[in-house]
Amino acid sequence: MGTAGHVGEKVRWGILATGGIAERFTTDLLTLDGAEVVAVASRSEAPAKAFAERFGIPRAYGEWAGLFADADVDVVYVATPHHAHRAAAGLALEAGKAVLCEKALTLNAREAAELVALARDRGLFLMEAMWMYCNPLVRRIAELVRDGAVGEVRTVQADFGLAGPFGADHRLRDPKTGGGALLDLGVYPVSFAQLLLGEPDSVQAHALLSPEGVDLNTGMLLGWSGTGASALLSCSIAADTPLTASVTGSLGRIDVPRGFFFPERFTLHRNGAEPEEFVAEADPHSFRHEAAEVVRCLRAGEKESPLVPLDGSLAVMRTLDAVRDRIGVRYPGE
Repeated sequence: MGTAGHVGEKVRWGILATGGIAERFTTDLLTLDGAEVVAVASRSEAPAKAFAERFGIPRAYGEWAGLFADADVDVVYVATPHHAHRAAAGLALEAGKAVLCEKALTLNAREAAELVALARDRGLFLMEAMWMYCNPLVRRIAELVRDGAVGEVRTVQADFGLAGPFGADHRLRDPKTGGGALLDLGVYPVSFAQLLLGEPDSVQAHALLSPEGVDLNTGMLLGWSGTGASALLSCSIAADTPLTASVTGSLGRIDVPRGFFFPERFTLHRNGAEPEEFVAEADPHSFRHEAAEVVRCLRAGEKESPLVPLDGSLAVMRTLDAVRDRIGVRYPGE
């Protein structure tokens, strides 16, 4: 079994699910020297075979169990809808595989805590696929904030909204798949704020809900009583928002233009100084940074990534749960 023991010259990946995010991730993964994709699985054979043919993957499984039993797979990338993350990642860990699981990590904090406990109990690698945290410019923003470039952080603002419209039959409108703006899009602004400020101790929220009971448009106000900092965040599947972020402190401000979660550039404004612009050196839209971090961790024998620590993912899930509590969104079975 790959990750329980020695990881070879190349980290061998299995892809679980064949949707759009799996296609994008696999496309970028195949450009990484230290990785190879050896298997793909779906709930049925046809999409798995089509995906395997498209990407030149040796083995295709029409059910999950085949992938988990494959001795050549070191790490499983879970790209199913949110509601299946707990089951899929859990089964992969129980089979002795390392796991990279799409965000939001699970439907709720309870499920996330179960996965983290399982990974730690088995001594296996687990990471939420929060690719934003692995982006070099986002890492630079966090470094500047930690180093006091803007002084004491007062506010963080970030938004992620898509215009849609998404029909009632779309997965984003389906409570059974963890639909709504929050888990798909809101996880980005929340994760951005918590990267810089940690877990808030105050959560307020207001939302427009769909007839199905998922959030179409949500505003959040997070507070940190120790410092007095606040975060003004929003997400939407009913409006094309600016997709920007800013961090304002006592000594300056960082502005991140459209696409803050994969920035091409950002500007640091220090009080009394000329603005400083930081520009991405490589393709900021790539999933390579995230995949490379998993490969690095597995080769080093690390059980979690310092860039996307599990305690941070758990803290984000607790905030998302609190937001849903405030706006009255519950998923089936909760």
